[in-house]
Amino acid sequence: MSESTDTHQKALQINLDPGKYGVFAEIGAGQEVARWFFRAGGASGTIAKSISAYDMTVSDAIYGSTDRYVSQKRLAAMLDHEYGLLVERLAEKRGSTTRFFAFADTVAARSYSRREETHGWMGIRFQTHPGAEPSDILMHVIMWDRDNLQQQEALGILGVNLVHGALYDFESAESVIKDLLDNLTIERIEVDMIEFRGPAFVGVDNRILALQLVEKGLTNAAMFRPDGRIVQPGDLLYKKCVLVERGSFRPVTNVTVDMIRHAQAQFIQEPNVNSADVVVLMEMTLKNLSSEGKINHQDFLDRVDLLRTLGHPVLISNYGEFHRLASYLFRFTKCPIGLVMGIPTLKELFEEKYYADLSGGILESFGRMFKNELKLYVYPYRDPRSSAVITAGNLRVAPHLRHLYMYLVENHFIQGMRDVSEASMDVFSRDVLKVLQSGEPGWEDKVPPQVAQLIKERKLLGFKG
Repeated sequence: MSESTDTHQKALQINLDPGKYGVFAEIGAGQEVARWFFRAGGASGTIAKSISAYDMTVSDAIYGSTDRYVSQKRLAAMLDHEYGLLVERLAEKRGSTTRFFAFADTVAARSYSRREETHGWMGIRFQTHPGAEPSDILMHVIMWDRDNLQQQEALGILGVNLVHGALYDFESAESVIKDLLDNLTIERIEVDMIEFRGPAFVGVDNRILALQLVEKGLTNAAMFRPDGRIVQPGDLLYKKCVLVERGSFRPVTNVTVDMIRHAQAQFIQEPNVNSADVVVLMEMTLKNLSSEGKINHQDFLDRVDLLRTLGHPVLISNYGEFHRLASYLFRFTKCPIGLVMGIPTLKELFEEKYYADLSGGILESFGRMFKNELKLYVYPYRDPRSSAVITAGNLRVAPHLRHLYMYLVENHFIQGMRDVSEASMDVFSRDVLKVLQSGEPGWEDKVPPQVAQLIKERKLLGFKG
């Protein structure tokens, strides 16, 4: 089935359904979503009104003034206004037989004056049955096509997919997400934030949806705040200094906290780092989350609940390689970035087998990673057989890479953490997990008190009390 036929059929199905009626409000990139419904035929059965308010003065007169026209706040104002008018004008006439909806988007697409990354906000407010209180699906999109017409086309297809999913698949948030990129690819358009809210989604956990955006290939990374609210990464990271600790966090241990504390103490002493502008991220990759190729959603939520006790945002990513993670973060900020890791991870960074897909090998990877103000903060490791403490200063790498390693150390791209408690070096999350799942005592003093309490109270990670 061709792209146009599939999207055409979705639009036509909605047009021919007399029980659904709505409005389309689009700012930027043309009336691309509404156009599909007009082109499919029978649009009078679906569209009560289609509107564009490109001029800022006109837009402000309709939706209220704002400092950012491409923002979640503007999207919400558009949905509030258009849905409210629709119900006010038509509820008496057809409210008992019709499910009303309002679709809106506000987009900064590529143009003669705009060549940088292009993005937008898109959402729908809809009823699940006539007379019902409405529910919302809101999302942030990034458009990667280099041509304005291609961006408009991709935006139109995505909008039709969203409207169709909301009206017909709202009982399964997972199905709505899965179908968003029908006839599209992540190389064309990316959905890096989505939020489901309202009576239709009372049982939906938006943290799972953030994971599914990455898991189902709609984006390579998604983020949420400590309170569980999904956040568009640019809103949190824009012009910020960023410190990232990657791990499985199964569970959070004293080492987790110790690594961040010592790394942050050194990071804020860097010349271009303002401590007030530092964002600390706890990152989990899909590899960290999967077991035998599958991701256990409850296990994921358990780990997220434990991370919440630390008070830092959580990043879910598909960036196995650190240079890809660095490139992602530098999309949002040119301020310094710090990556927090242990000796075993640093040692893996110097394994050339991981760079076979790069024509420049390990040098290309490091060139990408360290081209901006990025530093590695390395936690020491005690060898269990010899009890020797290995640090960034005495780590041995392959002989032909020693000069490269020393260059990075001497120029402070790689920094060992100072004044670390040796007692914490013997704590490994895998050992703590094994003990707490066996029901044996003795694990509590290896994790922060609030983490131990939460594990016991809610029996997280398979705890047996």
